[in-house]
Amino acid sequence: MTESMRMWVEVVFDVAYLLVVWAIVVAMLRRRATLARDVRSYALLFIWAFGLLALGDTGHVGFRVWAYALGGLAATVSVAGVSLPLVGLGALSTAITVTFFYVLMLFIWQRRFKKPLGWFGYLLLAAAAVRLIVMAFPQNEWNNVVPPSTWGLYRNIPLVIQGLGVAYLILRDATAAQDRVFRWVGYMILVSYAFYAPVILFVRTVPMLGMLMIPKTLAYVAIAWLAYANLFSRFSRTVSETTLGTA
Repeated sequence: MTESMRMWVEVVFDVAYLLVVWAIVVAMLRRRATLARDVRSYALLFIWAFGLLALGDTGHVGFRVWAYALGGLAATVSVAGVSLPLVGLGALSTAITVTFFYVLMLFIWQRRFKKPLGWFGYLLLAAAAVRLIVMAFPQNEWNNVVPPSTWGLYRNIPLVIQGLGVAYLILRDATAAQDRVFRWVGYMILVSYAFYAPVILFVRTVPMLGMLMIPKTLAYVAIAWLAYANLFSRFSRTVSETTLGTA
């Protein structure tokens, strides 16, 4: 695949993804008043989770599209006389919002299955705090298109702990409750990390691995659709009674 073709695939996918994820968030918001009482406490958290994810990704992939339009990923914009890198700002925005996304997913698990956080839940919250602290260090070089390998790894280790930890909790309790929908939520989290891991580890030496972010992103879209179709849609009451289990 040529560099030009790769750019156009990325641009088309980025625009389509933003349209879809924002459409799902808006659809959730419009139907929040129709939520069944037994799912409301955690269904509303899905709106916050995917609203944050969409906001961060608007910065991330949206700024990448903007940078391409300005001539390349190294493009900058001037704000109050300060030159700011579009790709770096976008990467920082999504790094922050995805951290809180998994915090909200942890609370969604807790409310869905009526479980205490316990030591493991607090460990996952601590991982989120550590990640935010690590991201504040200047060594992250947010002004670069490709982040430094060492600090890129440092800030992603807590995120991996968060994501895989939440996936474990969801899959453990969804399996016990015979909850098909949340089992798929857990599976999709694992799928997203399966595609993300090679990017974290090897994208600096094999840039084409960056294309794995497409299926990783589709896994998040699948989680959003699962939440909407089974909690917010006009058929959600029937679906929830037959697929959400009895936990």
